[in-house]
Amino acid sequence: MSTAPATARFQGRVALITGASRGIGLAVAERLVAEGARVCVTARSAGPLDDAVRALGGERHAIAVAGRGDSAEHRREAVARTLEAFGRLDVLVNNTGINPVFGPVLDLEDATVRKVFEVNVLAALGWLREAHAAWMGEHGGAVVNMTAVAGLRPAAGIGLYGASKAALIHLTAQLGQELGPGIRVNAIAPAVVKTRFAAKLYEEREKEIAAGYALDRLGTPEDIAAAVAYLASDDASWVTGQTLAVDGGLVGAGGGV
Repeated sequence: MSTAPATARFQGRVALITGASRGIGLAVAERLVAEGARVCVTARSAGPLDDAVRALGGERHAIAVAGRGDSAEHRREAVARTLEAFGRLDVLVNNTGINPVFGPVLDLEDATVRKVFEVNVLAALGWLREAHAAWMGEHGGAVVNMTAVAGLRPAAGIGLYGASKAALIHLTAQLGQELGPGIRVNAIAPAVVKTRFAAKLYEEREKEIAAGYALDRLGTPEDIAAAVAYLASDDASWVTGQTLAVDGGLVGAGGGV
């Protein structure tokens, strides 16, 4: 089934997408550009970001700012360069996330717990603070946070990641209340999507994992990008503070991640 856009919902609008050199983030950038947006893409490494800008049609459509999402200096620079290049910032997609460990939560060191929450929760809040101060507070906008099904229910081996995403889900609901009516804040909670980030969850057993999904397949980055485009667009103008599970029917079937 094609997910090609049939509209130009983002014509004249500008989006900043974090963690966008590949996978879901790049698919989101591609979808928004296809619907008329200009974008700033961020990630840690400059080389893959340069490739992403070329894939997005060059600097007429996209710019890239390399850095770490948990760096306040990087966040300020990315927002400033977005405004310098395009003159506005209408959409923020918080896609950056890490999951560096696998195993029981009690076995994890405090430093690891802090790092996961710094990147997955505090950085998302930091990005929104920058966007709010620089543009959205006065002009409005839409924010989409990338959470996970693991934030909706316990999941073996990735409990810390899930706890951080649960915090981001609650933060989404809270900010949806606090920032309306000018700024809408929503979230996407994907199940397993076929990306390098999630590869350990399905490698060599994709059919087995997919059998637990009502739609009998794993997700693709394009599936998530389509949902982000909806929540960021005026089609969702009466939606805020919500988390949309994009999961092939996994949660409804009572399955695990």
